[in-house]
Amino acid sequence: MSTSTNTNTDNAAVKPSTPPEPTQPPRLIPSLPDDVALNIIARVPRRHHPTLSLVSKSMKSHLSSPLLYAARSLLSCAEHFLYISLRLHTSHFMRFYTLYQNPNNPLNPKYSLIPLPLIPSPSLVGSAFAAINHKIYVLGGSIKDIPSPQVWSLDCRTHKWEPAPNMHVSREFAAAGAVDDKIYVIGGCVVDNWARSKNWAEVYDPKTGKWNSVPSPIQIRDKWMHASAVIDGKVYAMADRNGVCYEVKSGNWETVDSDLDNGWRGRACVIDGVLFCYDYLGNIRGYDVKEGTWKELKGLDKGLPKFLCGATMANLGGKLMVVWESKNGGGKETEIRCAEIQVKTNEAGELWGNIEWSDVVLLVPREASIVHCLAVAL
Repeated sequence: MSTSTNTNTDNAAVKPSTPPEPTQPPRLIPSLPDDVALNIIARVPRRHHPTLSLVSKSMKSHLSSPLLYAARSLLSCAEHFLYISLRLHTSHFMRFYTLYQNPNNPLNPKYSLIPLPLIPSPSLVGSAFAAINHKIYVLGGSIKDIPSPQVWSLDCRTHKWEPAPNMHVSREFAAAGAVDDKIYVIGGCVVDNWARSKNWAEVYDPKTGKWNSVPSPIQIRDKWMHASAVIDGKVYAMADRNGVCYEVKSGNWETVDSDLDNGWRGRACVIDGVLFCYDYLGNIRGYDVKEGTWKELKGLDKGLPKFLCGATMANLGGKLMVVWESKNGGGKETEIRCAEIQVKTNEAGELWGNIEWSDVVLLVPREASIVHCLAVAL
């Protein structure tokens, strides 16, 4: 008796398997193309981003993408944020903070300083600072009294630190400023050999990642710089005496006007061509470069203390931000205080200020001190 076979099965053609279609990442907003969704998300204030990042992994990654911040800039939705560095003397470390507004209480917004990841070289002393686009650069400084050529950059979109190319020479207490998306660093080094003399001033181009020397006259090469600012395309570097300024467009060096040199005290900022700092009596005043005169910033008599020392200032989207230290009643902690001031020039040419808010933004150990503050647009 013969056995039967399933000829239909044996003769059937084997069909090749179809590869699975690649899965598409989920859209940022269902039913909308991602470019349209990105255009919408770019308009959301950045203080709401922590909540928005909880929506999905895709949303979280897009909130720190260059495309988003390019869209915010093109749509005129970029916001200005204040970054402050403090030295905590309990550890001798320098730490950065950013000023954060609580989005959950719009009727009574409360500001506070939020700590950022520690810079990889936190013990630097006498560093210079500059900001270009979304990055803050920490330039040089000394570690155990030894100057360093190191440069660190903080990406303010992600709050991550990364190394940047070293300067040609080691520096501490140098002057720095950003003009046309390039960083200029002046002084902070001993010109005791040819290399240091040639590179007393340097310029860094983030696009190429290279430092180049800036020619400078021998007679202006002071070592220490106690302040710096950029006014109308000129980098001002203030030494203990005879400050200098470098005009980037022409490449010319010149000495600072004696009235500005004698009146500039502390860490200043520039708003609409006026340099603001505090005078020897502790009052805020502004120097109009075009007029060559100092003017008191009026209207602040009852709202702010006298800034005898320790105050620093920044231009936050056209408003004057003042940060200072204040010892609280207990004596064991230091209050870091901040005020936002709207400044204007009236018809008589006087400078007037209106304090929009002023408050304690952080409590730190008594020995802590403010190192620097600056603003970044994101």
